[in-house]
Amino acid sequence: MRNNKWLYASLFIFAAFIFLIFFKHPIKSAITDDPEFYVSATIETEPVPSLGDAADDAAIWYNKANPSQSAIIGTDKDGGLVVYDLSGELLQYIPDGEFNNVDIRYNFPLRGEKVALVTAGNRGDSTLGIYKINPRSRRLENVASREIKTVAPYGSCMYHSRVGGKFYYIVNSKNRTVEEWELFERRSKPGKVDAKRVKSFQTSSTPEGCVADDELGHLYIAEQELGIFKYSAEPDTNYNRMLIDITGEGGHLTAQVEGLTLYYMKGGRGYLIASSQGANEFVIYKREGRNKYVATFEVTAGAGIDKVTHTDGLDVTSFPIQPYFPEGFLVVQDHMNDDQYHQNFKIVPWDIIHKKLKKNILSRLM
Repeated sequence: MRNNKWLYASLFIFAAFIFLIFFKHPIKSAITDDPEFYVSATIETEPVPSLGDAADDAAIWYNKANPSQSAIIGTDKDGGLVVYDLSGELLQYIPDGEFNNVDIRYNFPLRGEKVALVTAGNRGDSTLGIYKINPRSRRLENVASREIKTVAPYGSCMYHSRVGGKFYYIVNSKNRTVEEWELFERRSKPGKVDAKRVKSFQTSSTPEGCVADDELGHLYIAEQELGIFKYSAEPDTNYNRMLIDITGEGGHLTAQVEGLTLYYMKGGRGYLIASSQGANEFVIYKREGRNKYVATFEVTAGAGIDKVTHTDGLDVTSFPIQPYFPEGFLVVQDHMNDDQYHQNFKIVPWDIIHKKLKKNILSRLM
């Protein structure tokens, strides 16, 4: 009988110990795809002109001379390109084709000036759209020197090399081909931009989202079903790559993995942000080193703006735009705008994300 009492007492102590560990101080898994914090958009754009699954990707143009007059360039993949002001009002619609992805780079030399150059992949005819942004009107102007045929575009991005100073357009397709094209002013057509292919390689599965780190020379590609991989963005390098994160068990991503963007900070620091479309989430990694996982978040409904779901493309800027965006902002495509099948883009101030991020990191240390 005494032995039974000792047995019961031992079991009680063991159960209490387990309770303290798992309930008072729960062990957090190192690998989780659950959101660790939530934010809400403060501004949304007017819907893109085309109905249905039309909005896809966005690029932010920062107006250094007058930051409040910056703009957002978006794709309407059933019609063309759209340009919005920072209140979300439509400034321009260019019905030039079925553009899927869009990107921008500054200081491109064109006719003796330094311009902000915008590229977009036209999935309708597999051509490269090239524009410059007029800093006074905030409107796009076509500067393509000719019809430039590429691989059938599925995703695309730009790269400005610090090694050679050249500008590049990178495009991928559903057949797993990735092409890199050098962009340059055509001598016979001053003020017009031409391109030549300088690199081509294959991914292991279907890619789409991509982003290049101009300072560090990296190219990130999201393979929709597998995860995120890092390559060298330089055209004369090999095709070795490093796995950043995977979908499913052991990773933080949920297929489909879509858009990628970079938040630049000083000293090579900052963040890589991915749209984990299958979970309606966004995943943050460190920009430096081996791109260590940082956190996962969702953009929920708030301030009269609906929740963001099923995001394809996104972009972020770290340039301060006072008073609304002191640390820049994130813009994301929303699949189901106000429960209507008429899509748009949502804007989240980065300082809101930054505060939640710091609070989340501090909670892990407690």
